[in-house]
Amino acid sequence: KQWYQRRVRVRPLTEEEAKSLFEKLAKYIGENMKLLLERSDGNYVFRYHKDKVYYVSETMMKKATNIGRKELISLGTLFGKFSKGGKFKLHITALDFLSSYAKQKVWLKPGAEQQFLYGNNVTKAGLGRISAGTEKYHGVVVYNMSDLPLGFGVAAKSTVECKSTEPNTIVVFHQADVGEYVRAESTMS
Repeated sequence: KQWYQRRVRVRPLTEEEAKSLFEKLAKYIGENMKLLLERSDGNYVFRYHKDKVYYVSETMMKKATNIGRKELISLGTLFGKFSKGGKFKLHITALDFLSSYAKQKVWLKPGAEQQFLYGNNVTKAGLGRISAGTEKYHGVVVYNMSDLPLGFGVAAKSTVECKSTEPNTIVVFHQADVGEYVRAESTMS
């Protein structure tokens, strides 16, 4: 019972958990991470609850203290969760924040949108545009040509490599997309 109570408690991230989270965020938004915490509308923090990391305002945290530990299901915006091995994985619910602060972006042609939303990687044939200076294996936010964020992934090729690659070559590895809201509806909590 003591282990269960420790696990259910909403708490600040440990140093190791924070390092893992910020390393992952740095791949997508770089030094813009500071803007997540230093906002004009109040102070925001990351909190750990049941293997998941939530992004929440301090005022909301204070209000949540009135809710019992067992009754608390969620708090703020789910940013991701830790695997049993301790590795952090970003969740699609973090897309709004990633897209606001993203350094490197990819735009898809209309024909490639549906394939990406089904969970497939992006090929050169489906690539509409890519941010200048995108590095290989760096996090990218994926948009449609109307600048609507569709998800995020990891660049399989740099901007320079994309110019000279074959049309069927993968240029972005799929990580998460808004289609997950439909595909994984029962497990989104």
